[in-house]
Amino acid sequence: MTKLSVNINKIATIRNARGGNIPNVLTAAINCQLFGADGITVHPRPDERHIRYRDVLDIKPIITTEFNIEGNPNDKFIALVLSVKPDQVTLVPDAHDAITSNAGWDTVKYKSYLTDIVSTFKKSGIRTSLFVDTNIENIEYAALTGTDRVELYTEPYATEFATNSVKAIEPFVRAAEAARKSGLGLNAGHDLNLDNLRYFHQNIPWLLEVSIGHALISDALYLGLENTIQMYKRQLAG
Repeated sequence: MTKLSVNINKIATIRNARGGNIPNVLTAAINCQLFGADGITVHPRPDERHIRYRDVLDIKPIITTEFNIEGNPNDKFIALVLSVKPDQVTLVPDAHDAITSNAGWDTVKYKSYLTDIVSTFKKSGIRTSLFVDTNIENIEYAALTGTDRVELYTEPYATEFATNSVKAIEPFVRAAEAARKSGLGLNAGHDLNLDNLRYFHQNIPWLLEVSIGHALISDALYLGLENTIQMYKRQLAG
């Protein structure tokens, strides 16, 4: 069964736009789990423009499913993850000023760097995942770092899906097969939504987890959070 991890960054974005604590990210995390989410994802950035480091510390005690922390592994991020000890850490090479994640790791270039960081997290019992594109070499080198999983960066799939779904999925199937051959678990995320998620899952049935935030929270504005989570879960059931 493919798990649905709900990224609640956008809840924090709305809160931060006004100040105060409305909407409450802790309540959002609790409700997402009650409504059927298999996990909660947060992606703290250095400027704390959405999820704050304090939020991560506060959220940890109320997680009853799975906690996934994403981010670029600078010293502050590494210290945060080691103190919180989530179920999974997803390492993403996003620049400090990036609007959103927009590329996977060059694992050939950063193999030694990533190997050291992965080892640090695994020694603390934290499952590791590297954010990668569909370049087969990057996936093979990801395996050499000792990571447990890779997360496929799916924006290219989402962009092309509406015009040519078959062409859009092909490189992701090849990448997924390469990951499986290399002994890696497989996650996916970025711009997956109610239109394209089912097709992605049908073509990569051994997918372990998807992390979805922007589209799901946006859909929830119209459809309600509980209904939206259940709708996403149904896309992963068929």
